[in-house]
Amino acid sequence: MKLLCLILFLPVFYLHGIAQQLPVTDSVLSLSEVLVKAFEQSHSSNSVPVLKPIGGNGIDRGNNISFVNILNTVAGVKMEERSPGSYRINIRGSALRSPFGVRNVKVYWNGIPVTDAGGNTYFNQFSPPDIAAIEIVKGPAGSMYGAGTGGLILMQSFANRWQPSAAIEYSTGSYNLQNAIATVGFGNSGSKNLLSYTHSAANGYRYHSSNHKDKLSFSGQYQLNEKQLLMVNILYCHLFYETPGGLNLQEYLADPRQARPAAGAFPSAAVAKAAIDQTSFLTGITHEYHFTKSVKNSTTLYGNVARIKNPTFRNYERRTEPGFGGRTVFSFEQSWNTTNLKWTGGAEWQRGFFNVQVSKNRAGNADSLQTDDDIVFTSGLVFAQANLELNRQWFITAGASINRSVVSFTRLNAYPVQEQQRDYGNQWAPRIALKKTFKNNHELFISISKGFSPPTTAELLPSTGVISTFLQPEWGMSYEAGGKLSLLHNRLSLYANAFYFRLNDALVLRKDNNNADYFVNGGNVQQKGIECSSSYFLSLSSHFIQYLSFRTAYTFSHFKYGNYNKAGKDLSGNKLPGVPEHSANVTLDILTKKDWYFNSSAFFNSLVFLNDENTAAGNSSFVAGCRLGWKHRFSNNKIVDIFAGVENVFNQRYSAGYDINAAGGRYYNAAPLRNYYAGIAFQMPTGNHSGVY
Repeated sequence: MKLLCLILFLPVFYLHGIAQQLPVTDSVLSLSEVLVKAFEQSHSSNSVPVLKPIGGNGIDRGNNISFVNILNTVAGVKMEERSPGSYRINIRGSALRSPFGVRNVKVYWNGIPVTDAGGNTYFNQFSPPDIAAIEIVKGPAGSMYGAGTGGLILMQSFANRWQPSAAIEYSTGSYNLQNAIATVGFGNSGSKNLLSYTHSAANGYRYHSSNHKDKLSFSGQYQLNEKQLLMVNILYCHLFYETPGGLNLQEYLADPRQARPAAGAFPSAAVAKAAIDQTSFLTGITHEYHFTKSVKNSTTLYGNVARIKNPTFRNYERRTEPGFGGRTVFSFEQSWNTTNLKWTGGAEWQRGFFNVQVSKNRAGNADSLQTDDDIVFTSGLVFAQANLELNRQWFITAGASINRSVVSFTRLNAYPVQEQQRDYGNQWAPRIALKKTFKNNHELFISISKGFSPPTTAELLPSTGVISTFLQPEWGMSYEAGGKLSLLHNRLSLYANAFYFRLNDALVLRKDNNNADYFVNGGNVQQKGIECSSSYFLSLSSHFIQYLSFRTAYTFSHFKYGNYNKAGKDLSGNKLPGVPEHSANVTLDILTKKDWYFNSSAFFNSLVFLNDENTAAGNSSFVAGCRLGWKHRFSNNKIVDIFAGVENVFNQRYSAGYDINAAGGRYYNAAPLRNYYAGIAFQMPTGNHSGVY
């Protein structure tokens, strides 16, 4: 550990010493500006401290298979992969109600809501080539984005710098990993098109964990005239992955690679052929119209459908989930000398028509029907927000939304057929933030926001099969303060913020004796935390090491239950399961004069409690990975990239994601031990356009 820290930090001290001898204009790294889209603030990324944009070489580091190593570099964010293809995103404890999948986090792709009307997000339909930049809002974002107490993720396909090009990449690795990516960008500054195809497959580290994925996406931006911009986005994905299931501690220690064995009346994961077979399609069109220089509108219409087949050791579930919706945003912006005012208002509406059939599972095939439910979920919000900038030093934001969700269930296999309905109406979600900037790009900020989140479809109809319209929405107030320091001629940036979030009527996961999920409103949760991060950039054109990027992030999460009673036990004051109290990460990127580059990352998580009673805990973990490559640009602007890497360098045994509150202590999902990958990529310009748009 000490040796690794020395290796990681030594280049920083060495290059900083060199930098002191160079003119500022030679040593300051010129970075492409990332504009913040969240809250319609249109400032550079440094102007919104509650956001953490990820762009540039942060998107394609590692083996370019998933977003796990990308999102885990952000303080307060943890992405888990319980089995290959099965993701869970935890933003400040938001995964408390997510035994699997992404819930309570609102996700948008190029302005299209990816989170459906029922609150579920199939994040696994995306691949790193689809995304050029990611912005993350931690905590309630309901003032403009509706229900949700966990956070917000905005993903963009086009970077600020774009040019027509074609690229192909192939990599292979341990456990028969095969990953192929092809992308084509064509058009010009007024007609940008991006087509991407990804195929990935692997046998998996654990038994019964093979997976394969085929994804095709298209994004286009067309400047119709000086006032109108049209954007088109299409995404198709077919994903299949076997689910090996959780292990208890004895099984995990004896053989972490094994799949869940047979237990009692339930078959093993292999005999049940437990798996997810997922097909999803998403398309949307956005029209942006500038009425004047100060007034514009952006309107998005979209449709999506997902079909899921999910045999498990308990049953066989089939889901068909079509939906559609729209979002419109009007904005007015006016400046007077050093004062700038921007007003934003709009609405969003979604509707989903879901059918869920649950049958007995006979060796991976649907047998006799148990339940058949039609679900109609409608959600909508109206919002308004004002941003005031005074003398380029004070930034004031105030906004609010009013939200409503209505859900109805019709159980078709029970006679007489009856409908159950629940209306979660007229929920207010305000937000106010104040920021003060100082000389040398120093900043201080405070914010207060309220969030609420009604139960998702998966919580209203859990795996017990009992319709739970009695569940209440969870809601809470978030208070946050922090700041940023810019030092060493803006080469070094230091960020820190503290927050307190009290969540009331918190939706928490429980398991019955058959390990089926169900949810209850579990009193309140008190979340106190500190998030710190730093970034150091250096460009040295006349030295062997030409570029260095060094980032760190640390998160302290003091999350505990307030008033919480479970089955007659008073668990008030217990730590929140699934959230480590301490987590940290370090990333280092180096580019040399000879076109060699080196990327490395290291992640640490402290002990994690695995149940509400705090009687079981997962050990702390320290996981590191690195990638070495040679990337050369030829005189005709063709680029070749040859690379190889290692994941889990120190061969640590750890769980990639825990099954919280699992019956029989089946908490553990073993991550791969040390594994390797290597690949090659080519890129060439297309058409006659050699410039950057």
